[in-house]
Amino acid sequence: MTTVFTARPEHGLVWITGASSGIGRAVALRLVEEGYSVVVTARSHDKLVALQHEVTGPGKIVVLDGDVTDPRDMDRLVAAIEYEHGQVALAILNAGVVIPVRGDDLHREDFDKTLAVNLHGVVNCLIPVVEHMKAKGQGQIAIMSSAAGYGGVPMNAAYGASKAALINMAESLKFDLDRIGIRLQLICPGFVDTERAAKSGISRPALVSVEEAAEQISLGLKSSRFEITFPKRFTYVVKLLQLLPYSAYFALLNWLVPWRDVVAAAPKNKQSGSDGQSRQAV
Repeated sequence: MTTVFTARPEHGLVWITGASSGIGRAVALRLVEEGYSVVVTARSHDKLVALQHEVTGPGKIVVLDGDVTDPRDMDRLVAAIEYEHGQVALAILNAGVVIPVRGDDLHREDFDKTLAVNLHGVVNCLIPVVEHMKAKGQGQIAIMSSAAGYGGVPMNAAYGASKAALINMAESLKFDLDRIGIRLQLICPGFVDTERAAKSGISRPALVSVEEAAEQISLGLKSSRFEITFPKRFTYVVKLLQLLPYSAYFALLNWLVPWRDVVAAAPKNKQSGSDGQSRQAV
């Protein structure tokens, strides 16, 4: 039986996208404490530098700015990591945005931005990092999806669609990546109390802190599991809901989620990214 590759500090670098805040930042701090050298990427240079100054070891932080929506930038960045700092043993493709979408007030830019970051941003990172890992015959990649990808919920059409696509993509790619020695994992958190989380007014059951999320992700990366999902008391219930017929599913969600009150109170015609609604994904 083939041994499953698990990245250790001696194997090379960890690369984390979307590391300037939220889950990405917390995971970077956690892995540095465990002795990993972590390359952090985002568009917020000042926040990455502040993160770098915060760590005291035993690992270290390397700051490399980048925009995951630009494929050429990601090609350049992965090459720079490999040739200037060392090989990538583990890539955590975490960058993401959340933009609430109302069915009675649709804007194309909300979908375009969400898919550009959450889906195409992952693909733009995945292609070059797989090429480098394939040449070495080993590597580990974790894709940040969400329990929101398990099924449709109110005001989540763009974000949920992007995360559902990542789940399907990861499941499909695992067959081929296993064959060439690259271990692929999927991270599907429930609600995480990120620093930039918008105050949507909708309750967030089984909420976990970013520190707890980082701990669960760190443990999951060292396990043999394909999917890292937490808290299971919430995410497993969401999975089970998908077994219901649609009539029961829609009726139950209408009862459980007080979304009509939120929609009625929310102003229309908000522009993506300019009103505080765009934030790092949970």
